[in-house]
Amino acid sequence: MRRQLQNVFTAACAIALLLAVATAARAERVKDLATVQGVRSNQLIGYGLVVGLDGTGDQTSQAPFTIQSIKNMLVRFGVTIPANTNPQLKNVAAVTVHADLPPFSKPGQAIDVTVSSIGNAKSLRGGSLIMTPLRGADGEVYAMAQGNLIVSGFGISGQDGSRIVINVPSAGRVPNGATVEREWAFARAWLFDTIEGKGAR
Repeated sequence: MRRQLQNVFTAACAIALLLAVATAARAERVKDLATVQGVRSNQLIGYGLVVGLDGTGDQTSQAPFTIQSIKNMLVRFGVTIPANTNPQLKNVAAVTVHADLPPFSKPGQAIDVTVSSIGNAKSLRGGSLIMTPLRGADGEVYAMAQGNLIVSGFGISGQDGSRIVINVPSAGRVPNGATVEREWAFARAWLFDTIEGKGAR
């Protein structure tokens, strides 16, 4: 009887040890413990327009590139604007859009983007980024960005010219706002070479 109790106790200790090891193994991921040489994220950047602003967009008389961008966009949609017409808009802002493309990203994967005004827009709050191609350092398009902005900052202006600004209202983010269109060529080549044994060290 005593021997049977010892066997049961030994078996229980072994099971507890195995469970502890299994839990520890699940808690750590390989990518959290190691880095792979030559594999990194890549920066993407693009130029676009944010529309739908509540009168806080670019002053087009001081930011002529905004009007030029609007005219070019409308032409692509078949809308013709007379040559001498200069629309005075306050609900549009020219912006730069940038994002990090994670290594081994697949087409269709969504990534976050950051949107920043490059004109004199007071705030991007309430605006929507219209379709913007994001390019890598090689000039190729790797993602397309579009969506509603989330802006943490805001500003209040008084009739006497005073203004209070909290954080930065001229920049915002679009969570999952870009869709990956193609893989980074270097990462794909590195993966194939590693599978074939060429990248082994």
